[in-house]
Amino acid sequence: MTDKPLRTAAEVLVDQLVIQGVRHVFCVPGESYLPVLDALHDRDIAITVCRQEGGAAIMAEAVGKQTGAPGVCFVTRGPGATNAAHGVHIAQQSSSPMILFVGQVDRAVKGRDAWQELDYAAVFGSMTKWAGEVDDPARMSELVSRAFHTAMNGQPGPVVLALPHDVLIETVNCADAPSAQLVETSSGAPEMAALEALLAQATSPIVLLGGSRWDETAREAVTRFAERFELPVATGFRRLPLFDPQHPNYAGDLGLSPNPALLARVRAADVVLSIGGRLSDVTTQGYSLFEVPAPKTKLVHVFPGGEELGRVWRPHLAINATPTRFAAALEPLTPPATPAWRGAAQAAHVEYVAWSEVATPQPGEVNLGEIMIWLRDNLPEDAILTNGAGNFAAWVNRFYRVRRFGGHLGPNSGSMGYGVPAAVAMQRLNPGRRVVAVSGDGDFLMNGQEFATAVQYELPIVVLVCDNACYGTIRMHQERDYPGRVVATDLKNPDFAAYARAFGGFGATVERTAEFGPAFEAAVASGLPSILHVKIDTDAISPGQTLTAIRAQALAKRS
Repeated sequence: MTDKPLRTAAEVLVDQLVIQGVRHVFCVPGESYLPVLDALHDRDIAITVCRQEGGAAIMAEAVGKQTGAPGVCFVTRGPGATNAAHGVHIAQQSSSPMILFVGQVDRAVKGRDAWQELDYAAVFGSMTKWAGEVDDPARMSELVSRAFHTAMNGQPGPVVLALPHDVLIETVNCADAPSAQLVETSSGAPEMAALEALLAQATSPIVLLGGSRWDETAREAVTRFAERFELPVATGFRRLPLFDPQHPNYAGDLGLSPNPALLARVRAADVVLSIGGRLSDVTTQGYSLFEVPAPKTKLVHVFPGGEELGRVWRPHLAINATPTRFAAALEPLTPPATPAWRGAAQAAHVEYVAWSEVATPQPGEVNLGEIMIWLRDNLPEDAILTNGAGNFAAWVNRFYRVRRFGGHLGPNSGSMGYGVPAAVAMQRLNPGRRVVAVSGDGDFLMNGQEFATAVQYELPIVVLVCDNACYGTIRMHQERDYPGRVVATDLKNPDFAAYARAFGGFGATVERTAEFGPAFEAAVASGLPSILHVKIDTDAISPGQTLTAIRAQALAKRS
C-alpha cells in the first residue's frame, strides 16, 4: 500500500509511462480506453493521433527500432487490435521493443463474444514476447513494469497488454513501479579467448553485423576492432546504420539483391563473426549461405538471448551477449602481427564501391539509381531515410549510404506500408533532422493515410512515391515462374502529387531524372509535408534486371 491519493487504474498506467521515460505515444482513439486518454490530458506526454491503427503501431515500432526504448501505442479493442497487428509483426521480425496497449471488454462479459471481444493472448501469442491482460486494477503498475522489462530485454520485441474498460475506471491505492532497466549479458573471458584464438588461426574471416541492442558507442567499438584486426565488415538485412559505408573496411549489405562479390566472400570465409543478428532468412539468402544446422565455416554467433543460439544454426562458438557489452569486450583482444587475410578489407570495400558508386542503366526516363545517388550527395549526414517493402528498396540498399547510427529504418518482415508512418514517427522525435520516406506505389497506399497525420502535425517529411504501375516484386516473381502470364499485378494509380495537395501538403511529379533535384529542393523549401510522384518505367524492376529480360530467361528455360 502507499500514501498516494487514490487514482484510477488508468491514471496509474499513465503515471507508469512517465516513470518509464515515455514522452510520446501513438494512437487511434477508441471508447474502450477513454479513461487512459483522459489521464493523458494532464501528463507531459505528447500524443500523435493517427488515421489507422496499423500506422500507429508502425510508428511505435519505429521509435523502438531507433531508440532501443519501447515505443508505445494505444488502440481500441477488436478491429483496432487486428489493424495494429501489422506493426506488431514488424516489431517481432525486426527485434524492436514496443508495447501495444489495447482496450478490452468489461470483465463481467468476457467469454460471451461481447462487442468487439478478442482473446488477445490467442491472437497475438505467436508474434509477441508476451500478450497479457490487466484483470486486477491493483496490479496495473506491476504489469506495466513487466511489459517494459519484457519488451526491452534479451532479444527485444513487442508486448501486448489488454486493458478491460471496467479495470481502467476503478480507483486503487497502489505503489508505482521503478523505472525498468536494461539487463545486459556479457561474454566471459573463456569465450573472448576462444574468439581471439579462432582469429589467430583464420585465413579469411569476415564480420557480419545485425539485430538490435546496439548504440553509438558499440558501433564505434566494433569499428575500432575492425580497423585493428583489418577485417571486412558487412551489415545484415535492414541494418545499414551499424557501420559507416564510407569506411575502408565496409564490404556491403547482405539484403535483397546483394553484391555477388560479397556473397562469394562470405561463402569463402573460414570464420564468420556474426554480432547481434538472428541470421535471418534474407540475410542468409534463404538459408543458403551456411549449411543448416551445422555450418562448415566456423560460425561465431553473438546474440543477446540464449534461446536463439543454436536454434537454426549450430555455431562453432556461441556467445550470449548484447552487442553493447560484446563490443566493449573486443577492446583488449590482440590482432595477429601479420594477419593472413591482410588486404581483404580493402579489397572488399573496393568491390562494394564498384557495385554501388554509379547507377546502372535503366529503361525509361527516370533512373531510380541516379535519384538515390542524388540523395546521398545532397542530404545532410544526419538525415533519416525510411522505406517500405518492394523492389524499389533494392535501389536504396545499393546506392544510398547511411552515415549515422539510426539513419535508416525499414521493415525486416518485408511488410508494405512502413515508410510513411515510420517517417512521421521519426520527424516527431527528431524535429531538426531531414526525414525522407521512399515508397512504392502499391506500398504507399497501404498506409498513405498517415500523410494526413504529417499534415496535422506540420511535419515536413518528403515522401518519394516510386510509381511503376504494378506490384513490382510479385510481377517479378510472376515473370520468373509464369512468364508472360500477367494477372493481378497491374495497378491504375492516382495522381500522387495531387493527393499531397488535397491533404494540404506539397506535391510535384517527376517524369525525368533531371527533374528530381529541383522538385526535392522545392519540396524542402515549401516547409510542408511533401510527396514527389516519381514515375518509373514498369520494365525497370531492379538495378540489375528488367522484366523483359527475366521473362526471356524464363521462356528460354522452358524451350
